[in-house]
Amino acid sequence: MKIAVITGASSGIGREFARQISQRYGKMDELWIIARRKERLSELEKELRLDVRIFAMDLTNPEDMKQFKEHLEEVKPDIKLLVNCAGYGKVGSFEELDLEEQCGIIDINCKALTMFTGVCLPYISTHSRIINVASAAAFCPQPRFNVYAASKSYVLSFSRALNCELKDRKITVTAVCPGPVDTEFFDIAGDNNNEFKKKMRVPVDKVVDKAIRDAALGNELSVYGTMMKTAELGSKIVPHKLLMKIFK
Repeated sequence: MKIAVITGASSGIGREFARQISQRYGKMDELWIIARRKERLSELEKELRLDVRIFAMDLTNPEDMKQFKEHLEEVKPDIKLLVNCAGYGKVGSFEELDLEEQCGIIDINCKALTMFTGVCLPYISTHSRIINVASAAAFCPQPRFNVYAASKSYVLSFSRALNCELKDRKITVTAVCPGPVDTEFFDIAGDNNNEFKKKMRVPVDKVVDKAIRDAALGNELSVYGTMMKTAELGSKIVPHKLLMKIFK
């Protein structure tokens, strides 16, 4: 049974991945969508063209992860596409934000992504794709977006190294690094009152479309838009100390 698996599918980028994969990959047997909010997944299921299997689970909960692993062992699917979208961030200085919540960002953005990838990897076959949603925030440290940017730097580094490791299995890993996207993200993260960043927000469908195309081409990085491509280049040339002053 050939399947696609998407975490964080209840909203934002993950939800858009579910929509576009359902439209593009008609030969998939099933689409497995994962998030904590079952009602949102049930609403999404009505929009999708593929057969859907819903997993209402918390990726940071060891028991939920254990049950999902047991389900994989029972069904033994052929995972052709794994999309890791689950994650969140918070705007504000490290000192002023809740410490437990900051650690929660690391748990979901880094630990859960790593664990979920490892659990799925034995079922990912040759010529398959892994897409990890990172962020343009991964390119350099960001004051007032401290832990989130650091967590996405982990995702980017992990994805690139894993892509290299899996070449012999002909499995490619693509890190998606968008700038601000027009989703619910900032409803949760908060607003940094940065007008420049507000103006840079891009449509979620464009970001996901490019990510799927880049993954199909085997590209290790997917960056949508001239502004973010310039930001990536700038992060390699301009000292991070200066960039942090600009984005503060």
